Amino acid sequence: MREDEHRYDDIIELPHHVSRKHPQMPLLDRAAQFAPFAALTGHEAAIKETARLTEDEIELDENSKELLDLRLQYLQEHMSEQPEVTVTYFKPDEKKSGGAYETETGRVKKVDGYAGELVFTDGRRIALGTVIALEGEY
Repeated sequence: MREDEHRYDDIIELPHHVSRKHPQMPLLDRAAQFAPFAALTGHEAAIKETARLTEDEIELDENSKELLDLRLQYLQEHMSEQPEVTVTYFKPDEKKSGGAYETETGRVKKVDGYAGELVFTDGRRIALGTVIALEGEY
């Protein structure tokens, strides 16, 4: 046997030292010491953001605009009934050009021409200029 193989035989069986002054570090914090070093902070998030797809806003043709106007007019005439509608509209992306089309269903409280919004009974508001489709019982 080599000499260095017996170097710690005298202390190997001693109990583990616990400090009376310093509290023991929580296991989660101890594990964090060994986490990989992130040299480029935010790089992964930037790559994901770049890869996220957005859509371009569709420009409605005259026939589609006319149909949408007729449906809005119908809604205004039947507002006391609070009709249920399904609205498809364009929601611009907050971080880059383009956006996404979203669809929501609900009961309409009013068509606010002054603010240019469709107002639902639950308080949701959708800008009329972003609406591309309006479905309901017509």
